[in-house]
Amino acid sequence: MKDQSSNPCCHFSASAMLCLAYFACSSHAFVVTGAQNKPVSNLVDTTKIGSLDVPTVGVGTISWSSKSLFSLENEELEDLVAAAYRSNAAFFDTAERYGSHLKTAIGLGYGETERLTNKLLQRATLTEGPARVKPVVASKFTPLPWRTSAQSVVDACEESRRNLGVESIDLYQIHMPDIVQPFRAFGRVESKDSIYWDGLAECYHRGIVKNVGVCNYGPTLVEKCHEALAKRGVPLASNQIAFSLIGRQNGSQETVDKCNELGVKCLAYYPFAMGLLTGKYSREIWGKAKDVSINESLTTQKKTSLELLDLQRYAQGDGITVPEGGIAPLLNVMLVIAEKREKTLAQVALNYIISKGVIPIPGCRTSAQLEDNLGAMGWRLTSEEIAMLEFEADKLPNFDGAGFKRTNEKFVGYGIEKWVLD
Repeated sequence: MKDQSSNPCCHFSASAMLCLAYFACSSHAFVVTGAQNKPVSNLVDTTKIGSLDVPTVGVGTISWSSKSLFSLENEELEDLVAAAYRSNAAFFDTAERYGSHLKTAIGLGYGETERLTNKLLQRATLTEGPARVKPVVASKFTPLPWRTSAQSVVDACEESRRNLGVESIDLYQIHMPDIVQPFRAFGRVESKDSIYWDGLAECYHRGIVKNVGVCNYGPTLVEKCHEALAKRGVPLASNQIAFSLIGRQNGSQETVDKCNELGVKCLAYYPFAMGLLTGKYSREIWGKAKDVSINESLTTQKKTSLELLDLQRYAQGDGITVPEGGIAPLLNVMLVIAEKREKTLAQVALNYIISKGVIPIPGCRTSAQLEDNLGAMGWRLTSEEIAMLEFEADKLPNFDGAGFKRTNEKFVGYGIEKWVLD
């Protein structure tokens, strides 16, 4: 299948009641049998990124690391990769700078997740046999002040290629615009974005990458990049941004629209809005939802007190920045859809993104999380369901992260740098 009341915390919203009425008279919602709670080897639901056929849900690896300081071993991740491989869902999104915080702190983290991904995929290939959907691995180049030439992109790409154990990387992306400008306070800003684009083109022409992409580019920058690469005969395949049901404002939807116009595939990180869209922070629905805690990364992942404060404020509402009742009215609509389709809230959240033509890249650390994510594949929300979801979502402020984890800024050592999707 290719590219488908007074107390809102305790009562269904008007949209939820409309949704119930809709389903009462509708019979065309469908479920792919067996797709929701276990890997299904015969389910193939793919889309295109440039020359690649990829699953409609990816696997984010930012939280991956070895459980050993001196070797690359993680049994949970090994099970995850094997399950993804045999389920036609082996699309892994990594980056050169991904690795354990400890190793990164002592200078050993760069490339760790790339090497771990390589090792685990090799094992899966040996144990699982041929895959119907070829595994795809995407990695990223990190803009840094001392990376000042196109050759720096080529050199980093070569290192990532060795880490991944491939002749040519499936998809090589620039991790973010060149926002790290340590002399900005002194009025000196020297953007190297166009230099990095030249580096991507050089990688492409040398054959060490099959497709190139960018991340966190807004409509203006993505169009400039698309034009610059086209002049060198290189297609821009993808743009990865923060995008979710409650993260469509602040330029995100406009970016998706521009990418669609240019033929650039959008990928979405933060598809669950840091767990808000799974109901984790909304106690009033815990007894209603099918599997609020199935995605263990949302129930075991450590959050700082500042992050928890922001997430709980959004979930419950403060009557100032977030309406009273918070996200509960939206979750109630999602719950109606989920129950009708025999899906989880998380699966509805992911399928919304898929139905918008975007590939969600949820972080994933265990095979149980993967199994739940796979339940978002093989079906599509109807236009009526999408409208109901967006009606409630549009009453909420745009979700741009929590604590110091933001979708439009990054702590870079000397301070915080920001970008906008404009």
